[in-house]
Amino acid sequence: MSFASGLAIYFIIWWLVLFVTLPFGVRSQHEGEDMALGTDRGAPIKASIGKKAIATTLISLAVFGAFYYARVVVGFGLDDIPFLPTF
Repeated sequence: MSFASGLAIYFIIWWLVLFVTLPFGVRSQHEGEDMALGTDRGAPIKASIGKKAIATTLISLAVFGAFYYARVVVGFGLDDIPFLPTF
């Protein structure tokens, strides 16, 4: 695996993990009853994007590490996945 393809795979994993971690710990203005004028009731009170970016980076490193180990060290590829026969 080249550096560019590894970086591209890590980038994709990072964005997928980011979208998974975004909803955790978010409280809407409606739940907190602290409404700011001119905003939606479902807008978050405090999104904590910095913490989520750090958590996303750490989780992505673990997922990419597992992918790298399976792909490069063990040699697991798409040809190793058994497919069901078609009828």
